[in-house]
Amino acid sequence: MVQLEYRDAKPIYEQIKQGLRRLVVSHAIAADEKLPSVRELAARLAINPNTIQRAYRELESEGYLYSLPGKGTFAAGESAILKNRQEDLLGRFDELVTELLYLSIPADNLADRIHHLDQGGTVL
Repeated sequence: MVQLEYRDAKPIYEQIKQGLRRLVVSHAIAADEKLPSVRELAARLAINPNTIQRAYRELESEGYLYSLPGKGTFAAGESAILKNRQEDLLGRFDELVTELLYLSIPADNLADRIHHLDQGGTVL
């Protein structure tokens, strides 16, 4: 399910979030599919349940997961993910672009980068 790299500088809960997010987005975990309980996943990965709980809670706040009391945690459908995540990322995008413009990066350069990425390219 999720692979952890203990030598990675990234915190374990972030690795779990990233792994679960990737599984949900790639449809390896289907919409409305039940995820392992916090205790079950913690036992599988041999880590503290609080770490799993933190990852689940943050993914829920980002719209990737939802909980039903007494039933468990489930993968959110694509429409819920899209709406919440798009709003979050566009807000962060606006902040970054504002800072880049303040740092005198021409708007045309930013537009060119977006266009290049949209065409399947990598960052210039």
